[in-house]
Amino acid sequence: MLHIVLFNPEIPQNTGNIGRLCAITEIRLHLIRPLGFTITDKHLKRSGMDYWQTLDKHIHDDWESFQESPHAPKRLWLFTTKADHLYWDASFQEGDGLVFGSEGGGVPEWLHEQLAGQRLTIPHANREMRSLNLATSVGIGAFEAIRQISQG
Repeated sequence: MLHIVLFNPEIPQNTGNIGRLCAITEIRLHLIRPLGFTITDKHLKRSGMDYWQTLDKHIHDDWESFQESPHAPKRLWLFTTKADHLYWDASFQEGDGLVFGSEGGGVPEWLHEQLAGQRLTIPHANREMRSLNLATSVGIGAFEAIRQISQG
């Protein structure tokens, strides 16, 4: 099983779309608090549709709670603009977790340091633009991991 880990997500529509993707692909979704919305938010439910009920989701109070969870992934990859490698150069395996930061601020520096050597980026041609939408980035990372694992 793959895992998507959202560190302090802020926009309910993004999280709803990501939840829908996870439900369809049978990927476990981890949400790390604080969240910028409530789980009952109408925008979250609308973008996640009825998939939200079937989603394998775990909500953690903080990073430490996530790491101590028996449901946590074996190995983590941080998707970030401050990366060590391109995402297609990683060798994804069953049980990996793909970590994504909040829409507004990414992840804190201490998490960048903790995951040094495991930071991946999605390349983009226009260097003046900061990054892709969170849900788009999760989709790109998730399907690359699925592709690699299905070929392995």
